[in-house]
Amino acid sequence: MSSYTDFASVYDTFMDQTPYDSWCEFITKALRYFGIEEGLVLDLGCGTGNMTERLADRGYDMIGVDYADQMLAVAMEKKRNSNHDILYLLQDMREFELYGTVRAVVSVCDSINYLLEEEELVTTFSLVNNYLDPKGIFIFDFNTVYKYGEVIGNTTIAENREDCSFIWENYYYPKEEVNEYDLTIFIKEEENRYQKFHENHYQRGYELTTIQEALEKAGMEFLGAVDEQTKGPVKKDSERIYCFARERGKKECQII
Repeated sequence: MSSYTDFASVYDTFMDQTPYDSWCEFITKALRYFGIEEGLVLDLGCGTGNMTERLADRGYDMIGVDYADQMLAVAMEKKRNSNHDILYLLQDMREFELYGTVRAVVSVCDSINYLLEEEELVTTFSLVNNYLDPKGIFIFDFNTVYKYGEVIGNTTIAENREDCSFIWENYYYPKEEVNEYDLTIFIKEEENRYQKFHENHYQRGYELTTIQEALEKAGMEFLGAVDEQTKGPVKKDSERIYCFARERGKKECQII
């Protein structure tokens, strides 16, 4: 699993068009629909804490888990500025451990796509199921095979900002359904000098049926899915999908 390092310092700059506010509005409505208006909520793959902070603003007691220490460092700085009582944990989502159960788990911005094997999906979903309260809710999004194969795969994205720039090259491998992100980052330093950094990340696209099967194998109850853009039924050309699942009993010896 890739870990954001140098990109973490400029991540929020280049993600400033990401619709976190509308995502948070949708997730909050969904949580309330399932009767979760307060209590502990885990943000799995929380990154720099963009969704974690917003859900804390909505009154939830938040825990954030992420594998990238530099991303969490940014999240911790936001926490200091907002005075939210958020617990951040540096952990791999495939092995995360909590001190107890939570009412809900959320995961946004295609964190699930960093799981490259179906077995990793089942492992992660099993941990989610284990740490949810009885009948607790799991809400997450993922990018589809269609998005990687037909929309962003084999394209190049470049952005230039006042203090930083990046070149984001995508290479899609259809057999593995994996997209490689080749990131070249230029960060402005003193005397108009720029430091160059390079990172590689990999994400796998998934079909909804594969996600459903993994949830079932993990012991969870699949509740439904919607297209992220329309909030309507999933389509063949859906690029990002929201999924909803419910805790359905614990398996013995789930966590060793």
